[in-house]
Amino acid sequence: MVPKVLVNDDGSLGKRNAVSCGSIEHKMGIHANATCVMNYDGATGWLVGEEMKGLAAMFIMMNAARLGVGLQGLAVGETAFQNAVQYAQDRRQGRALTGPKDPNEKADPLFVHPDVRRMLMDSKARIEGLRALCLWAALLVDLEHGAESEEERQAAADLVGLLTPVIKGYGTDIGYKVATDAQQVYGGHGYIVEWGMEQYVRDARISMIYEGTNGVQAMDLVGRKLAQNGGRAVQAFFKLVGDEAAAAKDDEQLADFAGKLEKALGELQAATMWFMANGMQNPDQVGAGAYPYMHLMGIVALGLMWLRMAKAASAALAADGEDKAFLEAKLVTARYFADRLMPEAGALRRQIEGGGEAMMALAPEQFVAA
Repeated sequence: MVPKVLVNDDGSLGKRNAVSCGSIEHKMGIHANATCVMNYDGATGWLVGEEMKGLAAMFIMMNAARLGVGLQGLAVGETAFQNAVQYAQDRRQGRALTGPKDPNEKADPLFVHPDVRRMLMDSKARIEGLRALCLWAALLVDLEHGAESEEERQAAADLVGLLTPVIKGYGTDIGYKVATDAQQVYGGHGYIVEWGMEQYVRDARISMIYEGTNGVQAMDLVGRKLAQNGGRAVQAFFKLVGDEAAAAKDDEQLADFAGKLEKALGELQAATMWFMANGMQNPDQVGAGAYPYMHLMGIVALGLMWLRMAKAASAALAADGEDKAFLEAKLVTARYFADRLMPEAGALRRQIEGGGEAMMALAPEQFVAA
């Protein structure tokens, strides 16, 4: 039976056109997904909707799907992290650098080793920050449709549009990084199928490809979202972060974090100005810096989330809120994010300002030159 195909452009499909619905699962994983490659040889196509407007219609679906894929990155990373935490509690190997923590046992648990702590704290700070960012985006989607005033609805829509490539691109990069670090905590066990960690790594990897690769997300961010409506969305984001950081500096508990967030925001603003100064003359300068720019905006966005979480935790502790250990852990993790992850903003800005000259200089045949 010859399938009949619905298309959104001129209705034509080439003789050997095919729709790839996730062929990667045959090679790397995601075996539970009912996806396949479909070839439409000799198929008939019908025009759906207005001619030459198919791409615009598709992006209504695509933008929602990109937020969903960002959530997939969060979910896989979270699951891998939780498994790694449990393994680090159970597995005993070696002794703490400062002396045995469990002298009656033959070895200490993995949690005593700083490098294991590094991977787990990196993962905790990233995952909890990303979760908050996804929740904020969900609230903004609701406000885009349900806020009382048109001004509020427009402001929410602007921020959702700006953050969508960040949540999808930076978010799934985080999911994969957390999954591989969680696998690393397991050591050799992480490569054994029965432990389950290698599946999380495979599942996290596809999210960086789904619904537009993360390089495409970065180009969407710098090529479309920054300049859209005269830069209205990104200027609103800058103001939001700047205002909240400035207000938090009056709080002794939050002042250090707020100052570091202001510095990271400054790196992002400077990188944006560099694009404006250099991108018009040579668009490759923007293309070369797009990926680190997406990560730089992701760090600032997660920094804003951690500022809000630290503020809420600090207020709850001051009011003798319940679950003191949970609230104290939030404050410690916020400090870790500020001390260990937020400084990446400066390096990312320097990558962007390194430009694209060296990146674009080699002829293709020179890539294989000895």
